[in-house]
Amino acid sequence: MLMSPSRCSCSRLAVLIVSLLPLFTPDLFAETWSIPVGGNAYRTSPSSGGSALRRSGRLAWSGENEVHSIFFRVDRPALVALGIKAKVPEGACTISATIGDRSVEKQLMGEDDREYPIGEFQIVKPGYVRVDLRGLKRQGKTFGEIADVLISSETESLVVDYVKTSDGGMFYWGRRGPSVHLRYQVPRDVKLKYAYSEITVPEGQDPIGSYFMANGFGQGYFGIQVNSATERRILFSVWSPFRTDNPADIPADQRIENLGNGAGVHVGKFGNEGSGGQSYLVFPWKAGVTYRFLTEVEPDGNGSTVYTSWFGEKDADAWRLIASFRRPQTNTHLSGFHSFLESFSPNLGYIGRGAMYGNTWVADTEGNWHECTKARFSVDATGGQKHRLDFNGGAKGDSFFMRNCGFFDETGKPGTWFERESTDNRQPNVVVEKLPRG
Repeated sequence: MLMSPSRCSCSRLAVLIVSLLPLFTPDLFAETWSIPVGGNAYRTSPSSGGSALRRSGRLAWSGENEVHSIFFRVDRPALVALGIKAKVPEGACTISATIGDRSVEKQLMGEDDREYPIGEFQIVKPGYVRVDLRGLKRQGKTFGEIADVLISSETESLVVDYVKTSDGGMFYWGRRGPSVHLRYQVPRDVKLKYAYSEITVPEGQDPIGSYFMANGFGQGYFGIQVNSATERRILFSVWSPFRTDNPADIPADQRIENLGNGAGVHVGKFGNEGSGGQSYLVFPWKAGVTYRFLTEVEPDGNGSTVYTSWFGEKDADAWRLIASFRRPQTNTHLSGFHSFLESFSPNLGYIGRGAMYGNTWVADTEGNWHECTKARFSVDATGGQKHRLDFNGGAKGDSFFMRNCGFFDETGKPGTWFERESTDNRQPNVVVEKLPRG
């Protein structure tokens, strides 16, 4: 389950080395895989974050204390031969490659790409394998320029998964990691006005670059982020009906209008993943604490729809207004109620994260609350196309859960429906007339 106290499940990758041979002979094996470092490598030490990846997609670094880790996944136990493809623009260098508790040193030299043998390793169970590269000696500015990690095996029907291509920006998306979603089952043929949910992020599951989205709807999203070591945010955004990644392109009559916001809330624009109105509150939310989220969706009777979101601790009496937006050319009630979990930092996509999503409800226009105890699990193209398989979701007790990244070995099944235990005795305590409106 996702309650592991570790910040990175990578340390639990179990690989047993039974032999380490001096020769890499891929011609003897049935299949060979070239794993591009551009989509599969991370600087994992001395600290999280940072990158030595060049625009060319090659890995080149100079610090002797740096560790750069490459990950791939096997679907069964296998004997594999490990090598690297690299060039050394200046002089020669020596690096080490480590899997598990065994390391091999290798000298690299030559201005042209060469394939260097590392050795053979017996992988004793299915799952992710981590290869750590370190620089030991160098004559030039860097420890060479590495293009690929090479894997060969004659293990019958072996499947090796990794981020295979940069097409469509997949090196970027693949290093971020798979995004996972829960779409909640809501009453049919009922006009819905409110979405309510609660999130608890377990301690140790909140690395930088995480977005725990609570209340998603057809035109936007609302949740909490970890933006840096010192800053966290409550984020609420609504897309413009004009489809573009550049906010400056939106015509005046299709721009999101700010109708009011809470104290300390920044309101502006966003782009790159569609465009629209964005609001956020810098707020030191904490792992281990349960927070509640409320979103109102209501047509204004003039061809637009107003979206308003509030935030608070689960046990607090008061709600805090984040913002209220008007979306033009839109006449709708609440639709597409969902939650998601994503990593938005490609340098930190190797660190695991997860959360519990509980006590989910919707309210209709008559003020009746309806409990959401069923949800359908899904994953984005990064997971769906098997570039990354470290994602999972489900139900445990009275909550749903999602987790992603960290290169753990369990993989969820997109399309699966989950059902949590009822929290009928915890219907949202919302006095609409007392909600702050700005």
